[in-house]
Amino acid sequence: MADTGYILALDQGTTSTRALAFNAEHKVLAVAQRELKQYYPANGWVEHDAAEIWDASLAVMAEVIGAMEARGMTPMALGITNQRETTILWDRRTGEPVHRAIVWQDRRTADVCDDLRKEAGVTARITRQTGLLLDPYFSATKIAWILDNNPDLRALATAGDLAFGTVESYLLYRLTGGIRHATDATNASRTMLCDIRTCTWSEELLDLTRVPKALMPEIVDNAGAFGVVDEGLPGAGIPITGLIGDQQSAAVGQACIAPGQVKSTYGTGCFVLQNTGEELVYSQNRMLSTVAYRIGGKTAYAMEGSIFNAGTVVQWFRDQLGLIQSAPDSEALVAGLSDSGGVYMVPAFTGLGAPHWRADARGMLSGLTRDTSAAHIVRAGLESVVYQTADLFAALKADGAQPAEIVRVDGGMAANGWFVQYLADICDVPVERPVSVETTALGAALCAGVGIGLWPDLEAATAQWQLDAHYDPAMEAGHRAGLLKGWQAALRQCLA
Repeated sequence: MADTGYILALDQGTTSTRALAFNAEHKVLAVAQRELKQYYPANGWVEHDAAEIWDASLAVMAEVIGAMEARGMTPMALGITNQRETTILWDRRTGEPVHRAIVWQDRRTADVCDDLRKEAGVTARITRQTGLLLDPYFSATKIAWILDNNPDLRALATAGDLAFGTVESYLLYRLTGGIRHATDATNASRTMLCDIRTCTWSEELLDLTRVPKALMPEIVDNAGAFGVVDEGLPGAGIPITGLIGDQQSAAVGQACIAPGQVKSTYGTGCFVLQNTGEELVYSQNRMLSTVAYRIGGKTAYAMEGSIFNAGTVVQWFRDQLGLIQSAPDSEALVAGLSDSGGVYMVPAFTGLGAPHWRADARGMLSGLTRDTSAAHIVRAGLESVVYQTADLFAALKADGAQPAEIVRVDGGMAANGWFVQYLADICDVPVERPVSVETTALGAALCAGVGIGLWPDLEAATAQWQLDAHYDPAMEAGHRAGLLKGWQAALRQCLA
């Protein structure tokens, strides 16, 4: 990469939209961010305004491009990463969304999934083709809900006048002026409509969920020539060469590209991915099988566990309860405690994800006494994210997965040293935090770099990964077992 060039990454997440400029050494040269408004129109419903996502994306791109122009640098390529499963339908002629985006956390189609589950063999067929479980988390039933609740839209969809996409697909369509309607293999694998054995849309599942095929985008690799930014937009003419879902992007940014390597991201939710290479492994313990990445037509797979609430726990303490002023305050608050005072929190604000998959579960605090302080409750909340991670590792172990030698962590909560040490202690595995904490955006930049030939492959692209801090487990086995026993008891109360 010439000194005057950089890769632009667009990271469209659940709570914000960001643009970042990276050089070939993975260093962030500039960043811009816009917060994203959340809409909660009913219990368990979560929506975004897709027009706001589009406007924010243009704004942050313009800000970073402008800042880099002032330094005499120009973008070589654009990579896009995104909140997965979030469902957008738009008018093919105008590019305008026809309904609010239904967010991955949304549980409104739980009853639809329950009805489908009653049909003999449906759950097994879905899992065999998609690697997923039948759950409202995924895009398929969200698409059908929009069409079922807007009869005019179903007619337009069937006629081919509407388009569906996850967020990266929507942004690609708008950025290319409607020329390219495509989704990458990682995002396609999260729709519950893609046969991940072939990376093609399943006619059977489209029929089952009543999603018109005319809506669907082309499925492409994570690195390649996907179009150029249209005239009149920030960065017009930039080649778009990277598309990848956020959790797979974080795995690439963490250089977890060899079978057995594991990363755990702590953002809005928590997502553990273990690379399984070219082998598609099906879980017997309610984990997910998913596409890790697809480069040059070759697919690598992963096992994944999804926790719906991680960073949202800290946000809840800050915004709803006022127990902390800012997220970093949580570390200092809990570090002085010897324990949580017997308090356990199950943060099922929007149900429980893997390995439980209980859309109906709701949050719970247990073990409260008159001695319970705000610090105990905050500590119980941080601990709950660790305990849920331990449940995911237990499920992977039960599936016969290769034991993780090291877990690489990223996301906002990974900046909390106390939290990362507790994770190492409870999961009984060394934990590493990288120098570059922007792993999600970095993964998109690396895919884009491979897409323009800056690196020949992901191995070369990820070779710059650097360690910031290493945490070894230091907890006595009996103490660990006692804490996990208490967690399991709290979990049973919640699930009951």
